[in-house]
Amino acid sequence: MKAILLVDIGSTYTKITAVDIENERIISTSKSLTTAETDLMIGFNNAYDHLNKELNGADIQFVDKIACSSAAGGLKMIAVGLVSELTSEAAKRAALGAGARLLGTYSYELSLSEIKEIKLKKPDMILLAGGTDGGNKNCIIHNARLIASYIKNVPVVVAGNKKAVDSIEAIFKKENIPFKITENVMPKMNVLNVQPAREAIRQFFINEIIKAKGMENIERFIGGILMPTPSAVLKAAKVLADGTDEEEGLGELLIVDIGGATTDIHSIGSGEPTKSNVTMMGLEEPYEKRTVEGDMGMRVSALALWESAGTKLINSIMTGVKYDIKERCQYLSKNINTISKTPEEVGFDEALGYIATKISMDRHVGSIEREYTPMGVIYLQKGKDLQNIKYVIGTGGVLVHSMNPQNILTGGLLDKEDTKFLKPRNPEILIDKAYILSAMGLLSTKYPNKAIRILKKYLEKL
Repeated sequence: MKAILLVDIGSTYTKITAVDIENERIISTSKSLTTAETDLMIGFNNAYDHLNKELNGADIQFVDKIACSSAAGGLKMIAVGLVSELTSEAAKRAALGAGARLLGTYSYELSLSEIKEIKLKKPDMILLAGGTDGGNKNCIIHNARLIASYIKNVPVVVAGNKKAVDSIEAIFKKENIPFKITENVMPKMNVLNVQPAREAIRQFFINEIIKAKGMENIERFIGGILMPTPSAVLKAAKVLADGTDEEEGLGELLIVDIGGATTDIHSIGSGEPTKSNVTMMGLEEPYEKRTVEGDMGMRVSALALWESAGTKLINSIMTGVKYDIKERCQYLSKNINTISKTPEEVGFDEALGYIATKISMDRHVGSIEREYTPMGVIYLQKGKDLQNIKYVIGTGGVLVHSMNPQNILTGGLLDKEDTKFLKPRNPEILIDKAYILSAMGLLSTKYPNKAIRILKKYLEKL
């Protein structure tokens, strides 16, 4: 049997999926705790050995091996731009779309105190933007000089005003800064061009960033790490939504990925207004959008979730659970491998999952406000209108293991009492029970038709 091995070396778990490529079916999956602090190969071997036991001596030939990774905290980035609402925001979206974990976003001319702050955050990469093509170039050149003078050995992707490129290239070459120049993330006012920056970030990630202990041995076995894990999930979302030349897509959709450290939302859709008399405000929204909420995690960020949501909101969701909320969240954040077993523990987790979904979706979708003018009522929309999204797909442990995943995901749907946030109104809900989204995103890079057909087969409808 010819098969493909798909590997996701995550920050918590290393997951392996074996796919029968001819019959388009999942042969087996396995996972083991990622061992980033010692040697990643240990966790990988544990997962691979478990997979072989599940295969039970079957005659399988792996004709291809493809991998993604977010081990050792994933791809940690800093985004620098000119104006916070424009080029800085464009740089932020490019970084997130490339699968990065954003440590901070900076605007205008960097100060020495901000340079010190960036160094303390220890980013893997910096995305340097600023100015539309032909616009202000002094700011991005100033920032390039400070980065070159004070931050060494951190790769920089330059995606700003093309008139500044020659000067920045000279600055970075003089100081031996690893850099890659690509197209401006915002060549014209309010016009996004994030795809070239995403690809440059991915290439740097492959060539420069993956240096965690033992990764070189895994790369030797697999043949290289293709992309960060979140980027693989976004690819799965896009092929499933848009389809291929041979296979029809599902249409506009959204993925809610609730993890231990973050909750990621991926949306594939235009986000155009669904109301009449609507005026769009702010920066153009990307068709493929990813947001990451670092204070909305089930374990590592449980305490941060409590701090953001507050006791009253969490209490309003829980029924029959009598935990001291702050105390329980502190415990979970310190004991990140805790597996909930009792009904009370499970109920608490599901309440946190609902809150993580609700707040993350509020931040991801657009909002609308009514304004009265001499010409009558008009509506001002900022961000994506996702009310008519067709599908919401849930993934992550709290959803996969829940008896009531639909209840958790209702936190991400339109609230009839508060219609300000343009969340999905009446979508069909699917659950990624087999944890295959990142695997199918990887598969889609070489076998898109097979990837979409497997996704349709294995995503479970509620």
